[in-house]
Formats: sequence, C-alpha cells, structure tokens
Amino acid sequence: MNLNRRTVLAGLGGVAVAQTPLRAFATSTAQIGDYEFISVSDGNLVLPRAFFFDGLPQDELVQVLEGYDLPDDQLTPPCNVTLLRHADRVVLFDAGAGPAFMPSAGMLLDSLDAAGVAPEDVTHVVFTHAHPDHLWGVLDDFDDLVFPNAAYLMGSAEWNYWRDPATVDTIGEARAAFAVGAARRLEAIEERMEEIKDGQEVLPGIMTHASFGHTPGHMSFELRQGSDALMIGGDAIGNHHVAFARPEWPSGADQDADLGAETRKRLLDQLATDQTLLMGFHLPDGGLGRVERDGEAYRFVGADQ
Repeated sequence: MNLNRRTVLAGLGGVAVAQTPLRAFATSTAQIGDYEFISVSDGNLVLPRAFFFDGLPQDELVQVLEGYDLPDDQLTPPCNVTLLRHADRVVLFDAGAGPAFMPSAGMLLDSLDAAGVAPEDVTHVVFTHAHPDHLWGVLDDFDDLVFPNAAYLMGSAEWNYWRDPATVDTIGEARAAFAVGAARRLEAIEERMEEIKDGQEVLPGIMTHASFGHTPGHMSFELRQGSDALMIGGDAIGNHHVAFARPEWPSGADQDADLGAETRKRLLDQLATDQTLLMGFHLPDGGLGRVERDGEAYRFVGADQ
C-alpha cells in the first residue's frame, strides 16, 4: 500500500502518516506510539544547478533526472525542520536558518506559530550539524536566543570542528563564512550545550547515528518502538533524485564527498531493508517518506504518493 494523505504505511503497524497542513507551513506528520512528529517549514534554499550536478557524468545524469522536471538554472530545495512532541518535551531537530542566511529561508517561527508552538515552549534543540540552514536560527536579529528555555545537543565531533579556530582557515574559501557564523552562534549557546556521541540515547526513545561526510560530525536520529521507526536524516541524504538513484556519486554539498557517499549508501540500504520512515531536511513532501529499492539503486516515496 502506498503512502497517501490518510493511510498507514504498510509494514509499519502503528506508524500513522498524514498530510495535514497546519495553515500553509507544516506539511506532514507521523505518530509513533505517543511520539508526535510534525514537519515544519523554514522556507527553501535557492542554489545554482551547478552546485548539485557539476563534475557528474553528464550523459548518465540526463537519464537519472528524466521525469523530475527540474529547472535549468537554479534549484529550490525545501528546508524541513522536525518538531517532536512527547510527554512534557517539545523538541526541534535543527533550528533553521534565521534571518541572516538567505531571504527564501528563515520562516521557522511562523511555522511553529501555525503549529501552536511558541519559541519559549521549546525544551530541546537537537542538531544534525552546524551548517547555516540548520544552526543560524538560534539567534534573532538582535543576537538574542530565539529559544530561551531550550537545552541544546550536538555531536562532539561536530561541536569540536566548528569551535576550532583553525576551521575557518582550512574549510575552504567558499565555506569560510559558514565557519565564522557557526563559531559565533555556538559561543552564544555554549553554556546550554550538551555534547553527544554515536549510539547514545539522547532523549527517551531517541538514538544517535553517526552519519559523517556531509560535515565532519553530522548526526542522524532514530526513534524506534518495536518494529515502528522514524529516522531524522538531516542532510545525510540531501536530495530526492541523484542521492537515491546514484548514491555512490560525490555530492558538492558534502564536505567529505567520499565519506558522504559511503554514509548515504549505508543509510539507504538500512532504510529500505527495515522500511523505516525517513524525515529528510531537503526532501519533498515535507521531507517525510520511505525508501524503496529500484534495481541496484533506490527511490524516494513521499507521503503523498
């Protein structure tokens, strides 16, 4: 049975999936036991097509992209922040881009308002990684904390990388501003930060999965109750076309392209084998769907398909 607007994903028992827009902002929800996940939009990025596709085998790329109807000049991947409600916790996985990164992003607070969540309600912010569209939303225009009551959690390797003063000189000119911006924002939340490790239960029912490559310490997070599970993948699987059809191809978005490809192949195999729901930060349909095998490759099946 396919995912659709009012169905349960076959093989996942009690994992209910629905397309229930909260005004215009939230796209998809998933219920696993008494855990409620809501995909809330932070807007979208605007990136040149070359960012995704330069350096790839162009003849084969044309075949891979058939049917996706992608623009010829620039792509606009969505930014899907995951909101979790469970017991007395209100948890965000990543904090969005905030006001200083890109005009098309930074709408997270409007989306949270549509979901009935005030910034003061957020108890935890758990980071997949520290790129601008995931971290910079912790501060507002006045450099005040957007989520003043939250505790913050980030993988140790990621934290140490962006807090290292040498990173700005070694990350490369194109990403130097990322390093400067990350260092400033991480300093602002340092006293509230908890460093976390691979395989750690960071909150009840939430386990970390090291998914390095996109950044040196990128983390994914899995909620599993019996046979029901959802993986918050961050940017480890960064798009719904090439990343699935040719996961072994290097991605220009990954800081370590070889490691990123190895991580992507491992995660896709795991998700397809276990039929775990995937919440992807830059995937369509609010990022929520599942992974299907397609010959020797994979494809993304969104929640409205």
